[in-house]
Amino acid sequence: MRQNRVLWLLDRLERDPRADAVIDAIGRGVRALPLGRGRDALHGRWLGHPVHPLMVQVPIGSWLSAALLDLRPGRSREAEVLIGVGLTAAAPAALAGWADWAELRRQQQRVGLVHALSNVTAVALYATSLTCRMRGRHAAGRAYGLLGLTAVGVGGMLGGHLAYRQASGANHAEEVPHVVTEGWHRVGTVGEFPAGRPVRRSVDDVPVLVIRETGGTVHALADRCSHLAGPLSEGTIADGCVQCPWHGSVFRLSDGWNVRGPATAPQPAFDTRITDGHVEIRLRQDDQGACGQQPEDRAATGRRGEGRDPWIP
Repeated sequence: MRQNRVLWLLDRLERDPRADAVIDAIGRGVRALPLGRGRDALHGRWLGHPVHPLMVQVPIGSWLSAALLDLRPGRSREAEVLIGVGLTAAAPAALAGWADWAELRRQQQRVGLVHALSNVTAVALYATSLTCRMRGRHAAGRAYGLLGLTAVGVGGMLGGHLAYRQASGANHAEEVPHVVTEGWHRVGTVGEFPAGRPVRRSVDDVPVLVIRETGGTVHALADRCSHLAGPLSEGTIADGCVQCPWHGSVFRLSDGWNVRGPATAPQPAFDTRITDGHVEIRLRQDDQGACGQQPEDRAATGRRGEGRDPWIP
């Protein structure tokens, strides 16, 4: 059976390094934007998953509706309004998309760049379509609108490849509760965990970050970052949190809560205990664990000191 031609082209795009210099320059520019806490809002940390796919529904829906109205004579004014709504909504949706794109792997960024170029082309075509319509050139406006919808379709296909083939925006720690078996698992003696130093262990082939505080408290989280599976055991420990070395996501050690993005999902957390000089861990299964407890509920058990999230200015 012959390989699907579209997938073959996409695989070549993932491996093509010719645009890497442009990707690096744009990525630096996006990361340098003074967005502050707005960056986490654009990532969708407040929603629990990326917000960009939700935001693009407005321009796509508006433009598709405009195309349907173009099939009916005498509805040009309504189509103009819908195209204008789509153009207005495209800007914040694009900003959220660029914020996510800047924190992706290189292969994902290569596909994402073409995805963005397709959408930029669509915006330009729809802007031209609206201009033509306002000047009374309705036939040209409809033609440019059809071309714009085609560009949107190409961009949507590339976006789907990013999300479903390349797992961009997916929770890369989601499988942990389904793989780790119930009960306590012995991961080493207390002496194998120097105070304040992250140590990587494995439970049922799942990498786990284990860290013992100076006071003796032991914390354990799934080691692969929920953002893009970065090794948290190689990250920085400070203020009761661990920072992923790949893209800077910050998770609270006590319960895995993601206090700073780009990660939008918390890390699976483990209960810990010391038995006969050995550290044992158990996947936290109760309703108040990292996947179910609300941030305000976690405050009573997960925070120390000033009662505020560390790492957040």
